[in-house]
Amino acid sequence: MGGWRIVAAAIGPGLMAAVVPMVSPSPVPAVVSCPYVTTPTIPPTPASPVRDPAAPVLGGPQLDTTGLAIAPGVPAPPALSAISWVVADLDTGEVLGACDAHLRRRPASVQKLLLAQTALPELDPDRMVEATADDVALPPHSSAVGLLVGGHYPVSTLWYGLLLESGNDAANALARVAGGDGGVPATVAAMNAEAHRLGAEDTHAVTPSGLDAPDQFTSAYDLALIARADFARQDFVRYDTMLRMQWPAQPPRDPRGFQIQNENKLLISYAGALGGKTGFTDEARHTYVGAAQRGGRRLVVTLMGAEVVPVRGWQQGAMLLDWGFGLPATASVGDLVTPDEVSRLHSSPPPTPAPAGTGTVRAAPAAASTSSGGFTLIVLLLAALLVIAVVCLRLIRRAVRRVR
Repeated sequence: MGGWRIVAAAIGPGLMAAVVPMVSPSPVPAVVSCPYVTTPTIPPTPASPVRDPAAPVLGGPQLDTTGLAIAPGVPAPPALSAISWVVADLDTGEVLGACDAHLRRRPASVQKLLLAQTALPELDPDRMVEATADDVALPPHSSAVGLLVGGHYPVSTLWYGLLLESGNDAANALARVAGGDGGVPATVAAMNAEAHRLGAEDTHAVTPSGLDAPDQFTSAYDLALIARADFARQDFVRYDTMLRMQWPAQPPRDPRGFQIQNENKLLISYAGALGGKTGFTDEARHTYVGAAQRGGRRLVVTLMGAEVVPVRGWQQGAMLLDWGFGLPATASVGDLVTPDEVSRLHSSPPPTPAPAGTGTVRAAPAAASTSSGGFTLIVLLLAALLVIAVVCLRLIRRAVRRVR
């Protein structure tokens, strides 16, 4: 209690003094730091955009923190170098734990998961695509699967090149074809629209591959939303979990082809692994999305801004999966919103008509009533003046008769 105060309350025509308790405002919960390991000096990365404090925080109020969000009484999560992370249930959507879930950072190649969610429904896997010079126009040392200009590749092959080898050239080709006449820009616009539909409000795509670009961001929470949508697609799981494949020959320049392998080591090193995606750029640092199944539960982990300490990014993901599988299913701190929930949030509710006969006063009639009340008052005043005038006239007449 914060003491007492006296207030005046209107009751009928008069006032009555009342004494009521004055409650002090609830203290703002302290931000609990996430377990973090010291990392070597790294190049400076772009500052994360500041969230609009008026914007709703999707996933629940417990995720509205820059620190750790875990249920009371559960074991502490492992110490990582990742700056932000989320562990969630793929089936129920419950968030089991998070660290700065809505922090926006560069995505690196985990952006390709949004490209897959956007373009997979649009492209025939048997369609042949001819690679162009723009597809292979990549920065030095960029990840590429090895498309050859003029080479012909089935769309299904390009998906393997995208998800196994993280080929930025494959990302460009898929985005170009999926965008139709609008090309890559049309697909990037569609990626942003899909992120909005899913509730990934921290996400803004600029490139289809995840290569660093100004104003390109996502969050650990958004990556969990996107991954949940991806893992609901059988075609995505088929492409994403292939361990290796033979890349098709392109004679005469490449008469034999070559083998590509899945870069996600979780698939061969973690029991029950379901797939995922690795990522790295100078600005994003290491990013990772991984999923696994154990004891009838399917969990997804997303992490951003990691270094290769204490272990590599995918291994930090495995540490979080182990921690998540050790938690009870009720250890929830939020949820992954569904597209239906997002749609209801974005749509304004229609005005509710007043039931007939309730006596509800509408604005226009109220104004008319006020106007008619004013007119009545004027009429009454004029009538009173008329009465006074008549009385005065009679008094004058009587006075005149007496004088005569």
